[in-house]
Amino acid sequence: MRLFKTFLIPFIFPVHLWSEIPEMILGEETIENGINLVFEVAIKDDVSPSNFFGNEENSDIHLEVLANWNESAPEGSQKGGFVPYLNVSAELKNQKTQITKSIDLLPHLNLSDNFHYALNTKLPGMRTDNYTIKFFIKPPDSSSLGYHYDWNQEVGSLIPKVEVFEYSNLDLETISNASRR
Repeated sequence: MRLFKTFLIPFIFPVHLWSEIPEMILGEETIENGINLVFEVAIKDDVSPSNFFGNEENSDIHLEVLANWNESAPEGSQKGGFVPYLNVSAELKNQKTQITKSIDLLPHLNLSDNFHYALNTKLPGMRTDNYTIKFFIKPPDSSSLGYHYDWNQEVGSLIPKVEVFEYSNLDLETISNASRR
């Protein structure tokens, strides 16, 4: 039994540490067609390839949007499943300097959230400043997603309009100074 504990504990310990890493939940929203959205600011991370998803060393935060089907989703949608092909972007605004930065959040995978839209990014100012983050959830490009007749007749567009969510007076200093490793 002692041998079992010796080998098992080192594998449990890193998982426990990983679960202690904070994420800042900005809000949880629901939009048409049974889609739940969770808006988060997380600790910057090593996401490959970094030339697309933001280099960890040159970033302050990892901005995320989780988009998942809920119980009101159209027939055939898996409850809790990822909603693909959305165009997700964010505008970060430094409330002190009024400098803004716009970014596109791209789909990628991790073990805790599975598929989600996110990007490592640098803040447009000091980590000690307060920020407003405005998220834009846009329908898929017409050339990137096809719709079968039944979906067109019953549902129409994946999302019918651009949805905008804004969160202000955000203190991001603690999470921007944190490190995963």
